[in-house]
Amino acid sequence: MSGRRDRFRGSIVGVGSTSGIRVVLGRWHTTPLGPFADVMVETGAGHRILLAPSQVVADYVTATYSFDEVRIEPVVVTEQGDRWSVTSDSLSLDVTVGPRMPLGWLLRAVPPRLGASPTWARVVAPVARVVMPGVRTVGTALEGRREFYGATDLRRVTAMRATLDGRDLGALADIDPPCRFGFSSTPRTPSVTTVVTTVVSG
Repeated sequence: MSGRRDRFRGSIVGVGSTSGIRVVLGRWHTTPLGPFADVMVETGAGHRILLAPSQVVADYVTATYSFDEVRIEPVVVTEQGDRWSVTSDSLSLDVTVGPRMPLGWLLRAVPPRLGASPTWARVVAPVARVVMPGVRTVGTALEGRREFYGATDLRRVTAMRATLDGRDLGALADIDPPCRFGFSSTPRTPSVTTVVTTVVSG
């Protein structure tokens, strides 16, 4: 696999709401851009919004995924026990992280180095298509970039409270329909996925 290879290590939180708005939080601890968090929002009408903490992050993300609107604003994530809180100028989101899902136990059984590798992402791609409709572990993004998602854990989100632009989003719901930022969505069930994302360009 030739070309520049960028790795992002962190977690992805995917939640739906009874208002029809779906929210995907990326909380990245290790990346070529330094640690950061960003949020992708899709409304019930299909309007896709990126909340990015800097222009550098926005430029990288929009070169990989598709949006109708980009907002540059601080995105702060705090964690207290099983509760995660996300704040930005546009969004307030609190989620409660629950137990490990059955698939999470299977992912934990894979050696971490293997589970995070593009090779493993290719191996499990056919299984992911069947087990989690809408989820892809390998695909082509914008500008010819190739992406590989190496999931190493999966926990259920059991509760959510959120507002977007001051509007209450309602109760927690499945991510339905799937999000359309790129070639893959998050799992349908609200969840937190521990992941290593590899982006290959050039």
